[in-house]
Amino acid sequence: MDRVILLLSVVCLGVSSQPITDSQRLFSIAVSRVQHLHLLAQRLFSDFESSLQTEEQRQLNKIFLQDFCNSDYIISPIDKHETQRSSVLKLLSISYRLVESWEFPSRSLSGGSAPRNQISPKLSELKTGILLLIRANQDAGEVFPDSSALQLAPYGNYYQSLGADESLRRTYELLACFKKDMHKVETYLTVAKCRLSPEANCTL
Repeated sequence: MDRVILLLSVVCLGVSSQPITDSQRLFSIAVSRVQHLHLLAQRLFSDFESSLQTEEQRQLNKIFLQDFCNSDYIISPIDKHETQRSSVLKLLSISYRLVESWEFPSRSLSGGSAPRNQISPKLSELKTGILLLIRANQDAGEVFPDSSALQLAPYGNYYQSLGADESLRRTYELLACFKKDMHKVETYLTVAKCRLSPEANCTL
């Protein structure tokens, strides 16, 4: 999937000889930012897994597969075909929701290292960029819904004092879900950006 996203980005950048519009520039910046966040999420998750014992990894992965990420409550395309059928505004709106859902939980991922401390400000920058894209691509036929109606519960009561085992599970869940959601946003923004190039093939 990561390779497909990279190929889509290359196609979108190189296929059109038309002048780059402000919207295209904004998309390029947004895609670059979410790619950075996705790579950061992958590295943090990989580093955390490497610090675990083999049995701990197996148990946590088993638990995670039976659980849900908070953002699973955000309605999004169920597969690549639905993603391709979704409008640019819909993909942007879902991306905005996903990024917004991490504004508060991301605080618990910060601290301890420079890369971790980049998460919250980078999410804020990405959210602002996506909102600008939504406004630029909104028309009378599609309305960007008010996000205030969407209230997600905190991740696994991470703000409470937990025992060692629960703390380990909480950290695993946060990092795994963060990686999963940044991958989603990267996919949606890349497809939406590709749509701006009429000659491009945006097939996933």
